[in-house]
Amino acid sequence: MAPPSPENHCGFLVLDKPAGLTSHDCVARVRRAYGLKRVGHGGTLDPAVTGVLPIALGPATRLLPYLEGAKAYRGVIQLGLSTSSDDLSGELIARRPVPLLSAANLEAALAPFQGAILQRPPQVSAVHVGGERAHVRARRGETMELEPRPVTIEHLRLLGWQAESGQLELELRCSAGTYIRSLARDLGESLGCGAALAQLRRTEALGFDLIVSVPLEALDRTPRPPLIDPLSALAHLPLQRLGAADQLSWCCGRAIASAMTLANDQTVVVVNPEGQWAGIARADGDGLLQPKLVLGARG
Repeated sequence: MAPPSPENHCGFLVLDKPAGLTSHDCVARVRRAYGLKRVGHGGTLDPAVTGVLPIALGPATRLLPYLEGAKAYRGVIQLGLSTSSDDLSGELIARRPVPLLSAANLEAALAPFQGAILQRPPQVSAVHVGGERAHVRARRGETMELEPRPVTIEHLRLLGWQAESGQLELELRCSAGTYIRSLARDLGESLGCGAALAQLRRTEALGFDLIVSVPLEALDRTPRPPLIDPLSALAHLPLQRLGAADQLSWCCGRAIASAMTLANDQTVVVVNPEGQWAGIARADGDGLLQPKLVLGARG
């Protein structure tokens, strides 16, 4: 079946990514389904991880940096072992007995990981080390000293504890750049028995959640899933509607007067007189909006 015409495709699609596929695999499927080359994802998921994978189509790809950055997960951590990747896909490094623990013990152990913390990325990660991804060097057998990075875990809750299997289930909300595998590793170190991430499902990313997600199989249906309007994805930002007198200036890349009192460097969504997305501006602190991204710009 031929893909639909790519004309006017601009918006977001949220996939419920299945296990076994990379984020790049999912982007390729969306490209084929919608007949577009300009497709990008927001926030890589490891192949084993399932859940929310926001995908931008057409001009909406330029909006990915302006979306909300927080992410939410539900995961299972296995105590009593350590691996090279800090999850169960890695090489087993050590096994240690799991101490007798209650749910209250685990909640106390989790408390230091809430809030603003420094977190060391996993050896198998996308962090650049000497101009090369850490996971490339790790798979050559190298061990690296990765610098801890500031992250924020806004919410961390113990959902369940199975003492017989040594598994605990968590839900958390965190800043971009947080590694749940690192959380598992560090929790295991604090308990003295080691730990690795056993399962992970992302429930929220870039302001989208599972409620608006669609399964990968939906891409094979007719009609294809409708796209989410860019303006709904930008609802966390202030919005200014262009007046008829401002529209030409905006399309030519000239600054326009702000209709609001805004802090310097505040990002603002701009819509045309009909209320359709027209671009992104930056408040300069002097009452003007400087264009950062202009849809349908004129020379």
